[in-house]
Amino acid sequence: MALDQSFVGRGYPPTAPYEVGRAKIREFAEAVGDTNPVYTDTDAAKALGHPDVIAPPTFVFAITFQAARQVVDDPQLGLDYSRVVHGDQKFSYTRPVRAGDRLSVTTSIEAVKSLAGNDIVDVRGEVHDASGEHVVTAYTKLVSRAPEGN
Repeated sequence: MALDQSFVGRGYPPTAPYEVGRAKIREFAEAVGDTNPVYTDTDAAKALGHPDVIAPPTFVFAITFQAARQVVDDPQLGLDYSRVVHGDQKFSYTRPVRAGDRLSVTTSIEAVKSLAGNDIVDVRGEVHDASGEHVVTAYTKLVSRAPEGN
């Protein structure tokens, strides 16, 4: 069943702040195999003008996708998460994520459409630090696959 178009523009409350730690940045960089020293060495990061180590660009996915759960779990939307695959991801940065940041995500639904029986939801996550400064916007496309035989 096609999702309700009236959900376009629906917003959800900001998430509780997520504190970005050096250890989490290091673990993420190691997990994705990125050896850039700005992710692990404070002196290397400072030499490039950063106040502390910064996170790899896709690091923020962990918190923005968690925030997108508000959309997925919205019973009024009716998205069948058991059929959802991650369709696309984009980031638009104002500045890098830094160790010590306390980040909150405000999520909204940008688009709802159906294509070949699949429901597609475009989710926007606005990430701000504790002072309210915009850090990054994450765009996530979720595709709920059509049931077998449709």
